[in-house]
Amino acid sequence: MAAPIGGQLFSEILPYLEVAKDGETGENIVETVEVPDIVGLNIKDAKAKLKECELEININNAPEELDEENTFVKTQTPNAGIVVNKKSNVFIDI
Repeated sequence: MAAPIGGQLFSEILPYLEVAKDGETGENIVETVEVPDIVGLNIKDAKAKLKECELEININNAPEELDEENTFVKTQTPNAGIVVNKKSNVFIDI
């Protein structure tokens, strides 16, 4: 008798989503980190702070020439305190 379709779907989808089965060690579990508050920092310092947390910066509408020491973060998404996967993007407006 064939396995139920729902069981087959879960057995194929959950590993893709990196969900551990009972008894697995969790080697494939994605690490998370809390997003730091970078609003008000200049771009250079914001990049450094995000790098420490293993997060990526994505500057909305960034000009080709950007003075990182004299350009400041006005807003960020996700907000400070939100828990995200490491290597996630933090989008900022300048």
